[in-house]
Amino acid sequence: MDDGTGQGQERLRFTVLGPVRAWRGETALAAGSPQQRALLAALLLRGGRTATAAELVDALWGDEPPHAALAAVRTYASRFRKALGPDADALVSESGGYAIRSTDNRPLDLDHDHAEQYAAEAEKARTAGDLGRARELLDRALDLWDGEPLAGLPGPYAETQRTRLNEWRLSLMETLLELDLELGSHAEAVSELTALTAAHPLRERLRELLMLALYRSGRQAEALAVYTDTRKLLDDELGVDPCASLSELQQRILRADSDLDAPPVVSEGRDASGRGAVRPQQLPATVADFTGRAAFVAELGDQLATAEGSVMAVSALTGIGGVGKTTLAVHVAHAAREHFPDGQLYVDLQGAGHTPSEPEAVLGAFLRSLGIPDSSIPDGLAERSALYRSTLAGRRILALLDNARDAAQVRPLLPGTEGCAALITSRARMIDLAGAHLIDLDVMSPEEALALFTRIVGEERVNSERQAAMAVVGACGFLPLAIRIAASRLAARRTWTVSILARKLADERRRLDELRAGDLAVKATFELGYGQLEPQQARAFRLLGLADGPDISLAAAAAMLDQDIESAEELIESLVDASLLESAAPGRYRFHDLVRLYARDCAERDEHPPSEQGAALSRLLDFYLATAARMYAMERPGDRLVDHMEPTSYPGLEFTDRPEALQWLFGEARCLLACAQQSVTPETLRRAVDLLLLTLDLAESSADSHQYEQANMSLLAAARELGDQRAEARLHTSLTNVHTLAGRLDEADAHAQSAMLLGLATEDAFASSNAPNDRGIIAGIQQRYEDAELYLSQARAAFRDDHNEQSEASALCNLARVHLGTGRVESAIKLAQEGISIYRRLGATRRLANGMYSLGLALTRAGRLNDALQQLTEALVIFQENRQGFWEGMTLLRLGEIELGDGRPAQAAEHAEQALKALRVVGGERWRADTLTLLGRALHAIGHTGRARVCWQEALPIYEQLGSPEGREVQALLSPVHVS
Repeated sequence: MDDGTGQGQERLRFTVLGPVRAWRGETALAAGSPQQRALLAALLLRGGRTATAAELVDALWGDEPPHAALAAVRTYASRFRKALGPDADALVSESGGYAIRSTDNRPLDLDHDHAEQYAAEAEKARTAGDLGRARELLDRALDLWDGEPLAGLPGPYAETQRTRLNEWRLSLMETLLELDLELGSHAEAVSELTALTAAHPLRERLRELLMLALYRSGRQAEALAVYTDTRKLLDDELGVDPCASLSELQQRILRADSDLDAPPVVSEGRDASGRGAVRPQQLPATVADFTGRAAFVAELGDQLATAEGSVMAVSALTGIGGVGKTTLAVHVAHAAREHFPDGQLYVDLQGAGHTPSEPEAVLGAFLRSLGIPDSSIPDGLAERSALYRSTLAGRRILALLDNARDAAQVRPLLPGTEGCAALITSRARMIDLAGAHLIDLDVMSPEEALALFTRIVGEERVNSERQAAMAVVGACGFLPLAIRIAASRLAARRTWTVSILARKLADERRRLDELRAGDLAVKATFELGYGQLEPQQARAFRLLGLADGPDISLAAAAAMLDQDIESAEELIESLVDASLLESAAPGRYRFHDLVRLYARDCAERDEHPPSEQGAALSRLLDFYLATAARMYAMERPGDRLVDHMEPTSYPGLEFTDRPEALQWLFGEARCLLACAQQSVTPETLRRAVDLLLLTLDLAESSADSHQYEQANMSLLAAARELGDQRAEARLHTSLTNVHTLAGRLDEADAHAQSAMLLGLATEDAFASSNAPNDRGIIAGIQQRYEDAELYLSQARAAFRDDHNEQSEASALCNLARVHLGTGRVESAIKLAQEGISIYRRLGATRRLANGMYSLGLALTRAGRLNDALQQLTEALVIFQENRQGFWEGMTLLRLGEIELGDGRPAQAAEHAEQALKALRVVGGERWRADTLTLLGRALHAIGHTGRARVCWQEALPIYEQLGSPEGREVQALLSPVHVS
């Protein structure tokens, strides 16, 4: 599409979807008085057709033109022709009238025409099923609007066109929101639809879309309340009932009509946001030397082909570890791809390990790969499973569920609709998986085993030593994984003969393990590969298997091995070549779960001295702790925690800037938390506790808060068992923050009290200063202001004694909120400003946002709403940049309160909806109730009384369960007097 920039920067362009303006290139031209611009608009909107003088007079003045109207029209035209300068020919005079036309034989560059073209192309894309492209084009069209169309122009023509253009824009917005719902972005659409229904209360299509978006977001009661509000409004204002489609939607919601569920979220060629790449293609690569299993390949292929009919095909492969279940499943899945044109999903469920994958987490990953944005993925297994099935409805997708523990783990992951299929591998025979086609996979036949061995090693070497080759595959028990490892080692060693390998396998100590039943056969297979490692390779294999994380970075692995990066990489890559380790991504490595278990067995058996196992894990902990300390110091300059942590003997990473440090933290979150959680010995416990304190940001993010809490609880149990009161004090401090963020204030206060007592008993400056600060925060939230002020004064004094300036600033900002709660607004502002000045002097950007948050609250109470909005808006940007989901949600909540107090309820509702999304994962029920209360107030103010009541009804039991005084306020809001 021509965007008007075709010939340099000197082409004329015009706008009417906002103020009427003219440019030559980037130079604005004088468009003249309002009447002259009204004349220009009348010409521009005629598509190059001539307007007679009479038509222009009528356009500018209607039925009451001035005496010299015709002369005025000519004057306006003459002035504009002069303004056009070298492009004066664009204003054409003919037949006693005027027209504006391009001078270069190209379409006139007018924003209105571009918008029409985008809208037309969007309609074509939608008709063709390319919803993402359609949405992208509508976005472009709507971006061309710049406020009120034909802004400030007089005359009946301008007024008529302004109404038309506003209606057109609203229609395009409705279409855009329809596409959002079709693409599965219903949760994101709620806030915009709420604002639009407030601005256009009688527009029933918007109400209908809002009801559908709420219903698909799991908010059925609110959806029905929208209908109630609409019916009352239409009756009061117009004396009519809702339209048929709106009434029908209400009935379908009441029936929980399954056809209302979210449709497939992606269209051909696009994802849910309209950006490229669509179908999940997650199958691992099939092996080039796949051999045998012809009967099973045919049987499974026939079974998967039935998915094109009216049933959902489920096949489950069962067998011992190493028997080739995954290899066969991946091979069959690739062969069946033509039957599943909408994509293939894959997950390793880690069923053979100690911590199988949780179905809820797997569903989250699947939904994201299917185009569902994080904000639209619900919590809870049942809700995610339902959304997953809805997303797959009408599509043909294959899900390969590898290494499952049992039927219970895979049931929520089954597509459940015709046209889809699931292929499952597991060591457990799934006789309790209803409707599944079960296949027991045995070891290879001797012929198949020899063929596989030959394909890897090469025919020349095998044919010359066929008997030795049969001895090798026989010693491997015809187990495919064992054969593959043995053949790969032989293929990599050109100086070995097959007979040498056969003699090695003849060693009874190895072969007996190989021939034993069950998982021990897999262990014997790995023993073969392990036994061929050089001493340094074997040591690396043993030690790396000790780490509990899902994978490990090259830098962390180097720390475990006590080697430089280059040497460690060479060792680790050699293990990858030996198929004993996998390369998860550039610079990251992971074990298959069974290989990890085997590596640990080897460490127990072979690592000398045995203390080296603990030393390796200690180095890994030191690496994470030292790196986290550098990250913390960059993020919180002036905070003394890094001076109170346990010393480390192994260095960590260096960072060039804060974004790089934060990227490391969130990228390594699962690994470093797993390291902390397994560091429960007397030698490592305190360092593990310090690691959790240094990574507190993980508790405030949405992705890692649960694992962070679990790590704290594990270490707390260990500290109590070991009788380490200092470690226990710090863990209580950490858990105080966890429970406060979740809104569990009584539990938080109990932990803070324990932290204070133990901190004083052990003379730990960190715990004994932070605990009263935390207790002050909690008491302030609970409106126990006298206690809060006492605790925060103690904390401030303790921080001063410790020369901890940043934490002193925190205490000042917390004290500001207490002063605010007791009506001392001016002193609250002063305290917050004092804290902010410390943060600014220290360069503490992240904590500066907390200070701005406190100052924003105080300025709000002082009635300085513009200043408050500025502080909170700046804080919001910082919280978003630092992935602080909790504080992002809380700031949106406060912005909503300001908007509501300043008479802008539609904007308040939009902020409240955004806060609900931000606090959905992290934040807890208390803060959700606060947000629901605000949302109800905003909705009530814009006339959505039924939906407001639903929000309050949802908030009330939360307050009542927590014993919060806000419950009485909500009860008053729900009273008939208020609602009416």
